[in-house]
Parts: sequence; structure tokens; C-alpha cells
Amino acid sequence: MIEVEKKPPREGGDYVLEEQIGYLLRRAHQRASAIFQETMTEGLTPPQFAALVKVRDFGTVSQNRLGRSVAMDPATSQGVTQRLLAKNLISRKDDPEDRRRTLLSLTPEGEAMVERLIPLGKKITAETLETLKPEDQKRLLELLTRIT
Repeated sequence: MIEVEKKPPREGGDYVLEEQIGYLLRRAHQRASAIFQETMTEGLTPPQFAALVKVRDFGTVSQNRLGRSVAMDPATSQGVTQRLLAKNLISRKDDPEDRRRTLLSLTPEGEAMVERLIPLGKKITAETLETLKPEDQKRLLELLTRIT
């Protein structure tokens, strides 16, 4: 993990960077991302993994709804979808009820991969939070859920 030297605030300064939410969230994200990269064995990015899990959850989902459910803007969602299609992890078909809409679902390869990777996802969360007591882990997740 990246070590950051904490420096005392400037004289008379009341803004300490290391106490600011954006800074702390970025550091926590860096930790989670590093653990994800060390743990995930299939060469997926965090957004790709999230998309696969949500497609599994929905069964069949429009590309628009998938993007919203994993907090991706349309351009990012489009790129993630294209990469998952290229890896043959999801399939795409036109919605018979609305030709403007594209429906996504897991391929058999995608289903197998998600099932293999879910335990790794749980391991990533556990390792990211391991420095906290169990009750603090639960509280942190509750608080983060409230501000997102």
C-alpha cells in the first residue's frame, strides 16, 4: 500500500488535507483498487466485474439500466459492455418490445466466471476492511451507503 507522510498543519491553518472526506475516500479507493488488482484472476476491471454481477442479478437487463445500476455514465457503460461482449461474457439482443433498447444477459462463460469470482469479490471486501473491527466495518458500509 502507498504510505503517506502526515505533516502538521501550517501555523494558523485549520484545513488539514488528511482529515478531508475526498482525500480519505480517494485513499480508501486506492487501497480497494490495489487489493482488487492483486486478487482478481481473470483480468477484469472493477467496473467490468460490477457489470457482470449486476447482469447476473437482473438476468436480462437493458444496457441503460445496467449502467445506472452500477453508477456508470453512458460512455463508460458502452465501453464496459463492448469489452464484455468481446470476451464473450455477455450477449446482446434487441428488445422485441422496443427496438431502440438493447438487452444484455450472461453467456454460459459469463455465468461460470461470475460464480468463480464472487468469492474473490468477498475476499477483496474483507481484506480492504480488515484493519477495522467487525462492528466498525458494518458501520462504515452503512454510512457510505447513506452518502451515495
